[in-house]
Amino acid sequence: MNHISDNTPSSGQATVRKTEQKVRKSVIIIDRIADRVITIGGILVIIAVLGILIYLVKETLPLFQAGEITSSSEYQQELPEGGIISAGMDEYKTISYLILDDGSLYLFHTRTGTLIEQYKMDLVSSAIKSFSATIDRQHFAFGFEDGTVQLAEITFPYEILTSDQVPENIITLDDVDSRAGNVIYTKIPDGQFRKISLNLSVDQPIKVSESDESIIAIDYRVSGEAERKTKAFVTVDKSGKAKLNRIKTKFNLLTGQKKQTIQNSELPTLENKSRIHSVLMTDRADMVLIVTEDGRAYRYETSDFAAPILAEVSPLLAPGTKMTSLGFLNGSQSIVVSGSNAALDIFFVINDKKRGTADGKALVKSRSYGIPDAVVSDFTPSTRGKSFAVRYEDGSASVIHATSQKRLLEFKAREDKKLAEIVLSPRFDGLLTIYEDGLIRFTEFSVPHPETTFFTLFKKVWYEGYEEPTYTWQSSAATDDYEQKLSLIPLIFGSIKAALYSLLFAVPIAILGAIYTSEFVDYRFRNTIKPAMEMMASLPSVVLGFVAALVLAPIVETWITAVLAAFVAIPLALLIGSFLWQLLPQHLMIRWQNAQKLGLMFVVVMIALVVTRLIGPWLEDLLFEGNFKAWLNRDFGTAEPFIFLVLLPIVFMAVATLVGWLFKNYLSKPSPDSPRLYIYGFDALYWLVIAGLSIFFAYELAVLFSFFGIDARGGVIDTYVQRNTLVVGFAMGFAVIPIIYTIAEDALHAVPDHLRAASLGCGATQWQTAIYVILPAAVSGVFSAIMVGMGRAVGETMIVVMAAGNTPLMDWNIFNGLRALSATIAVELPEAVKDGTLYRVLFLSGLVLFAMTFIINTVAEIVRLRFRKKTMQL
Repeated sequence: MNHISDNTPSSGQATVRKTEQKVRKSVIIIDRIADRVITIGGILVIIAVLGILIYLVKETLPLFQAGEITSSSEYQQELPEGGIISAGMDEYKTISYLILDDGSLYLFHTRTGTLIEQYKMDLVSSAIKSFSATIDRQHFAFGFEDGTVQLAEITFPYEILTSDQVPENIITLDDVDSRAGNVIYTKIPDGQFRKISLNLSVDQPIKVSESDESIIAIDYRVSGEAERKTKAFVTVDKSGKAKLNRIKTKFNLLTGQKKQTIQNSELPTLENKSRIHSVLMTDRADMVLIVTEDGRAYRYETSDFAAPILAEVSPLLAPGTKMTSLGFLNGSQSIVVSGSNAALDIFFVINDKKRGTADGKALVKSRSYGIPDAVVSDFTPSTRGKSFAVRYEDGSASVIHATSQKRLLEFKAREDKKLAEIVLSPRFDGLLTIYEDGLIRFTEFSVPHPETTFFTLFKKVWYEGYEEPTYTWQSSAATDDYEQKLSLIPLIFGSIKAALYSLLFAVPIAILGAIYTSEFVDYRFRNTIKPAMEMMASLPSVVLGFVAALVLAPIVETWITAVLAAFVAIPLALLIGSFLWQLLPQHLMIRWQNAQKLGLMFVVVMIALVVTRLIGPWLEDLLFEGNFKAWLNRDFGTAEPFIFLVLLPIVFMAVATLVGWLFKNYLSKPSPDSPRLYIYGFDALYWLVIAGLSIFFAYELAVLFSFFGIDARGGVIDTYVQRNTLVVGFAMGFAVIPIIYTIAEDALHAVPDHLRAASLGCGATQWQTAIYVILPAAVSGVFSAIMVGMGRAVGETMIVVMAAGNTPLMDWNIFNGLRALSATIAVELPEAVKDGTLYRVLFLSGLVLFAMTFIINTVAEIVRLRFRKKTMQL
């Protein structure tokens, strides 16, 4: 509808008509629908992100939880006379046994305490003076008063039966177990039964002491496979003589013949005649430890079985403290020591030549777990992992993980009841506590992740076999006694390292490219280049990783000196090319501003690459004595060449700035009215002088730095491996460049044209306008582009998996590999056991990656908003 103004227009004035336009109803409806859809979509995206976050948290929380008791049973046993010297159970927690000091064996049902059998073992004497059991509590050594030793073994053979194979006259013990004689039948799924019993075998006695001295201390180890088993035991008799004995058994699977070889050797005599508390020996019988009651340890190196040596004498406890217990954890590397002063410590044997020991190794204390006024009387190690249980003199008990130092379970003391023995189940899911009055309590528990705490995941941990605490990621190994090392710090460092080096390569190229297409080329040419760059972002990262690993990495390794020279040669060639560009006639410079100029740039770059390829071997001979990789390994050469190359661009900029300042204030350049060739000749001489001074000062500084011991080797450069961070930087840079370029170019192009016009109108050149006007105005968008590129680099997976070597190292060496969080998840998650420790740690890695990306994006947004406020008035 048209409305005509009621005011009569005066002469000479045009009639003003006000028109009111109505929007079609369909447009309004579509707009409202779009608004609702976008709102709902945004809410759903937020819900999805929160859902992912909640799921990650849910999967990782169990890593930080302690153990929980799942069931418990308690019963009273009428134990025979005699003290308990050992106890154990089968891996299914069905049959438990007690070994008494009179040589009798007492069998009972673990959950109900029902007596199964009791009998005397076929020992040479009931006067047992010393005893030892292996960590799995299946192999035993008895030392007797007459100087003999007898070995024994307990096994729990089992087989799976169908229901019709089970005897009918079995006695029900509980809801799953039944008994027939000394055999237990356990119901298992699918209507089957597990038949399990105990077998005992006792070897013939072995004469150890020729003078019939009583065996006061003994330790026993069994290693090897069934057909090549090695039994080793070390004894100390009453006179103080220590003997090492080894029995090698070879079993011929074809003939069934068994051949035994017995070896023995005498250890060097102890320095003094202190009372012996106990003796320890490693599984491979390559080290023996004799410890006195006052905590003094005599460590013998027995790798040469025929000629053992006393390697070290070291105190394990504070002066005036009595030893209460001593033993190895699973793997025979960690030594648990407890004393009468409530000390509970773990010792390692590490390589340490500074101690001056005979074998270059030393006993060092790595951890302490003691609680004031809680004296440990005994401990029992787990056969799985590095956990152990301790019993205190007050009758309480604890289950502890050695590496994480996490107290998994605590068992309070009973009034007027003292513990006689504690036993951990072979699968580390049950604890048998036996009191002196015959009360037995069996506790089943669940501790799925004893080795993980915030400390083990994010701080340095001192692992067995390491000389100091380290950040280490090693999720698998070939031995059963291996301990997972799951520090996330090397993976976080690897992600940051890969992102940093890739951004160092990508950011200058992307930002300079964005400035070039935004400010220096015609819009029609820009409309061709920009979509082509954006299409680079569609390249699958797996293709880039494949090319980097199989094509780029061998090329870089072969021509490494030429590749490094290219970082200097390409910028230098472009500078020379830009200088020569100015010598062209004016009409050609104007005509060739777009595609021709860009094509010439590519030609210059290709010429620079060819030149570096040709002079690469010459540079390697000149600077690195013909072998750059050997120079990196410090096989020869000094630090000067690489320091010179690093300092050269820095010194060049400093000299150029200083010379420019001198010309600005004290000297003069040719006037604009001078002949063109004279001006360009002066400029060429000007830059040649700067280059010569830069080379001179850079070399002198390199010599000075080398004199003071500064060497890049061992830092940002070191040993060269084929799949390294440099290759990752190249490949990931190509993946990141299109993202940074596109966002930065849009931000630069969006700067209002009146700012360009004002700058150019004031006499500034295009380059000055781009650097001092356009870039500051678009800095928020450019910064966002860099941060988005960083987020892309941090989360990159396939390029890092294929080109980085997957080595979780923590160094800035650009020629070494790395392992990123994303790559670890991709490589290890398919092999991780569901709900296992590694499985949940990988989910924690995803949560950490999520947090890193969130922090990067949040910081980017905060900084972007601050930059935007400063440029809003432009």
